Amino acid sequence: MLSEPRSGRLAAWGNALLAGAVSPDDAALAIVGEDAVHRVEGLPGEAGPVGLTLALGRLRRLGVTGWRVALPAPGHPLGLSGPPEFNARALEAEEAVVGFGAPYGLVPEVTEAGPAGDVHVEVVWHVLTVREAPPADVPSLGEAERELAEALREATTVLTRLDVAASGPAAEAARDAYRARAEPGREVLAPGYPPRAVRVLELAQRVGLLVDLAYDHGHGGAVSASEMAARGAALRPVERVARRAQVAAYNAYVEEREREGGR
Repeated sequence: MLSEPRSGRLAAWGNALLAGAVSPDDAALAIVGEDAVHRVEGLPGEAGPVGLTLALGRLRRLGVTGWRVALPAPGHPLGLSGPPEFNARALEAEEAVVGFGAPYGLVPEVTEAGPAGDVHVEVVWHVLTVREAPPADVPSLGEAERELAEALREATTVLTRLDVAASGPAAEAARDAYRARAEPGREVLAPGYPPRAVRVLELAQRVGLLVDLAYDHGHGGAVSASEMAARGAALRPVERVARRAQVAAYNAYVEEREREGGR
């Protein structure tokens, strides 16, 4: 949850490109991030994989006027609208990008190679047909912000009661990574997003850090099977709320367009 989903980067910078806030090359560079290369396969009119710049331009000409994010999990088709083939691929990848204005979606396939510390990551985005319908279970920004604040309070209370302490070198490294990401001036979202979307995404990332630390680095009293089960029961709804908030933040560009009645 702490890591930024690739679908989030593609949607955010793809939306900034559609809004004219960034150049095609800058959008492509931001989407690739620290990966080696991204390609797009299954693009209408192309026999093989193509680069991000060409793909985003082509999809725009095909009618895409915005990008939404889906972060589904088993039993929770968050952000999906069908059909079943697309939903299944997105659930397997645990993320996807869904076009607004034209029935196209993209699902990432990630390949890693190389030794630890020098991993080479390649991503192929598969273009599939999607159903043009409201996405499943996506809250408004206001709802997401309220849910996150409540979830954070409840999780802190429950984990304190369970004596789950996130400590040790691994936990401290995770906190350092978050603090580095939270430095003033860093771009949480691409240009053009409303400040509330930035605030919601930052809070979702903080809640995600709490979940990650409690799952992976939690120690203390939660050592028996029943206590571990109690920890999981406390964290599952918090993790769900954080995922919903992430999707709401990334989708804010499209939701604003819908409110304005434009496509």
